[in-house]
Amino acid sequence: MKFNLNGQAVEFNGEQDTPLLWVIREHFKLTGTKFGCGIGACGACTVHVDGKAVRSCCYPLQLVRDRQVTTIEGLSTDRSHPVQQAWIAEDVPQCGYCQSGMIMAVSALLAEHPKPDDRQIDTGLTNLCRCATYHRIRAAVHRAADKGEP
Repeated sequence: MKFNLNGQAVEFNGEQDTPLLWVIREHFKLTGTKFGCGIGACGACTVHVDGKAVRSCCYPLQLVRDRQVTTIEGLSTDRSHPVQQAWIAEDVPQCGYCQSGMIMAVSALLAEHPKPDDRQIDTGLTNLCRCATYHRIRAAVHRAADKGEP
């Protein structure tokens, strides 16, 4: 199975129904994408497939054939992405476990809604944060939108 991972052509020779999360973490050793629930409910495993946010724990590998997959490691190499900068400025993380998935979900949301209002943020972000930093997450989304997230 050939696909593009963080801008690089890659190949995985394994079961096509393997969840994308396990291929990313175990085969390609990109551990920024986290396992949370295993049923696509929490969003800790969120990555982009062709720019759209997907829950990789329940996303079969066969669906990424010849497509672009971006993980948190591929968003930027130096935390310079506007969402990452907003996260730092707003001091969003508490425990930090959900943050890579949350950042990936927010960057996809901003690509679709460059200047989201609170309703769009609330309906567009379904990732869970056990530390309940939602007020800081919302502030960071607005900050990233103000910087013109690409």
